[in-house]
Amino acid sequence: MSKLAETVKPITVAIVDDHEAIRLGFSGACQNYGFKLVAQAATVAELLTQFKTVPKVVVLDLSLADGSSAGQNVRTLIERGTRVLIYSIADRKSQIRQALTEGAAALVTKNQDMKELFKCIELVANDIEVNTSETLAAIDNDQEFKAKLTERELEVLRMYASGMSLKQVAYALELSKHTVKEHIDRVRSKYSDVGRPAPGKSELLMRLIEDGLMGDDLI
Repeated sequence: MSKLAETVKPITVAIVDDHEAIRLGFSGACQNYGFKLVAQAATVAELLTQFKTVPKVVVLDLSLADGSSAGQNVRTLIERGTRVLIYSIADRKSQIRQALTEGAAALVTKNQDMKELFKCIELVANDIEVNTSETLAAIDNDQEFKAKLTERELEVLRMYASGMSLKQVAYALELSKHTVKEHIDRVRSKYSDVGRPAPGKSELLMRLIEDGLMGDDLI
């Protein structure tokens, strides 16, 4: 196969979510964004029975109706040779940390735009590691690895990373959209300065989770 043919070959994906509506919506979005859905199921165990071709990325919900462990699900999928992206309401910090520690490459919350989800899938499919257990350990043990954010920057960042637009954050905090953008730009600059760039909203959310800064009201 030529390199040109490889570049246009669609990224293969699968989804595990116990809500049929989510699976159907994801299936339709795959067609819109040019991804190839090869399997979908309500549990990881069910998904594995469908594998004819191992997908590049499995989109996985954290909390499934079968009561399975988020960490074990991530580990099982990675052992089958696929990468894992968490797509969840992300309401339990312990599950998020467990999944990331076991090797999930990224997390996108369900209140974010579908465009953000597929952008992140593409990054993960191209072996861009958004998160590693080593990164989590380094952040926990090295304060110099953390961006030093002001209270206002953190307030703006939490709202923006949780899915709100710049305009919505500005309205909620009674600030101008320009001021909110300046705060987000400074936050991105600070993360870049400590070697943890966050060019997109998904990456900003990951940095908050890594640093334990999301706050119980938002996650």
